[in-house]
Amino acid sequence: MRLFLQILFWVAAVGSVTSSLYCLMVMVAAARFGLRKRREQSVPADFLPAVSMLKPLHGTEEGIEQNIASFFEQEYPGEWELIFCARQQSDEGLQLALEVGKRYPQVAARYVTCGEPPPQFHNAKVYSLATMDAVAKYDLYVTSDADVRVGPDYLLRMVQTLKDPRMGLASCVYIGTAHPGAGFASQLDAVGKSVEMSSGVLVADLLEGTKFALGATMAVRRKSFQDVGGFEELGQFYADDFVIGNRLAARGTGVRIATYVIRLMVQNSPSSLSFRNQLRWMQSTRRSRPWGHLGSGLTFATPFGLLGMAWGLLSGHVWLGVLWLAAMVLNRWLQAMAILAALGDPDRFYNTLIYPLRDLLGSILWLRSYAGENFYYRGKVYALKHGGRVEDRG
Repeated sequence: MRLFLQILFWVAAVGSVTSSLYCLMVMVAAARFGLRKRREQSVPADFLPAVSMLKPLHGTEEGIEQNIASFFEQEYPGEWELIFCARQQSDEGLQLALEVGKRYPQVAARYVTCGEPPPQFHNAKVYSLATMDAVAKYDLYVTSDADVRVGPDYLLRMVQTLKDPRMGLASCVYIGTAHPGAGFASQLDAVGKSVEMSSGVLVADLLEGTKFALGATMAVRRKSFQDVGGFEELGQFYADDFVIGNRLAARGTGVRIATYVIRLMVQNSPSSLSFRNQLRWMQSTRRSRPWGHLGSGLTFATPFGLLGMAWGLLSGHVWLGVLWLAAMVLNRWLQAMAILAALGDPDRFYNTLIYPLRDLLGSILWLRSYAGENFYYRGKVYALKHGGRVEDRG
């Protein structure tokens, strides 16, 4: 029993120290991002290239009409076009985009289909991008997923990130936003996207610069896709966004995190489905960045606080155990408040309050990500292989 208590104490102690150091880095990185955000927003947006906005679609989901409409409502003085792509003309998402587009006749919008992806394209989104690439008029792209919602200054601000010709790609951090009335599982998913994801991104940028991309939305040059092997190469990966950013950075091409913050809308899903969706991204990260993912296990605080409390209860130091857990909860509140304030989340106080629970869930997802390689997505089973390549299991 004594040996067990010693092991329990040291595991809890080491994890508490590493997660506290990580919290300090997050607070510094969040303050740095906030300062850069204010500085860049004060600079005149005078870079106005012609832009093709590319938006892959597949079916409909809650809130997608408002998401789509937000892209038609861009206040961009330059020339731009908006292209939607789905597999079939009958796709509900594409049909909805057509209906929304009728309300904005002033926008140059096109609607194309790509058919079913061939075997070499395990990533259907990349296949849609390849189709839109073939018809796009302009060489500067802004891509986005169907669950992204933006403000009217989004396009103007995103293109400023590529004003420097040495820059090849910029992507955004985001505020995860559960739809009104969404269950608690979806709320935890949303705050995880805001805090956990943004924390890792901003700390990585602080320590070594940006060597990756976030695919929810990207401002990217046409040439950048060609430089990393083309769409057929990217289509073999689940985390195509990480691959393009990582390969561009390795070539010496500029990759950065924009200071524009988008909303990533989170569906109201049952707890089991929400867990499975979040696990899929954890598995992807494990394959794309194996060592970084392994180290991220030491950034969680709540589980180490629980281990510290367990040590206190079993060793007779009850109040010390309770204080240990309280300190780790405070740790997560400080992290969440720093990030959410920098992002400008209007619900930052509630999301900060619940974040320790998401931190605990995140640690469970992290452990579970090592349990296998298969994942389920849109009716099919896939396997994640070394480096993040995808294999269709049917």
